[in-house]
Amino acid sequence: MTTNEALLRVASVRKSFAGVVAVDDASVEVRPGQLVGVLGPNGAGKSTLFHLITGHLRPDRGSVEFAGHSIVRLRPHRRAQLGIGLVFQAPHLFAGMSVFDNVMAGQYLNHRCGMTASAVRLPRHVRAERAMARATQGWLERLGLQDVAAADVAGLPFGLQRRVAVAQALGVGSRLLLLDEPAAGLTGSERVELRTIIGGLRDDGIAILLIEHDVGFVSAVADQLVVLDRGKVIASGGVEAVLAEPAVVEAYSGVSA
Repeated sequence: MTTNEALLRVASVRKSFAGVVAVDDASVEVRPGQLVGVLGPNGAGKSTLFHLITGHLRPDRGSVEFAGHSIVRLRPHRRAQLGIGLVFQAPHLFAGMSVFDNVMAGQYLNHRCGMTASAVRLPRHVRAERAMARATQGWLERLGLQDVAAADVAGLPFGLQRRVAVAQALGVGSRLLLLDEPAAGLTGSERVELRTIIGGLRDDGIAILLIEHDVGFVSAVADQLVVLDRGKVIASGGVEAVLAEPAVVEAYSGVSA
């Protein structure tokens, strides 16, 4: 797959709940090495769109393709195995376990040795675990977590927990990373650090789709923006052009441009 081909292609998806339309014929594409920001006021349908991509919800109509193949019928764990990683706004981590073990745990999704080989520690299982440990160490260093590798993840500041969640998702082998409000609750310095990390991952060729309320944060890292309002895409394209769209100004300010 070249960088000119969409890794993720969502086309005209629609989802309603008890007659209330949450996402209305929305479309978005993300290419390898591209960061697309999803903006919109509360209730715009941003989280629902994410769950349609990860498989936690199934669209009423429309298509979701990953690497050129439809994934609309695949369950969430199968999509994760294909390379779709989701980092929730509140990090879902294993309290009582170290940072290292949390990141390594994600890699077991693609562990193929089987229960018997794991139970009796056959050589192929030992080799696989050593490879996962090396990969885990690499992600810890990549995200600046090597100094807290042995620490209980529950005792870390929120900003570091968020980074552990990103490392865990990347450890699965994610080619597409979905970030749900990654800057929420972070201090100013933590936002700067996270912005640098996200930009570096994009430069490494990882496709990123990012929900964020902080327009300044997402504008600083995004290549493209998609703006939702009441489930519909009201603008998409380059950052400056989208933010200047009258419909976007009205959606955020409530005042007609």
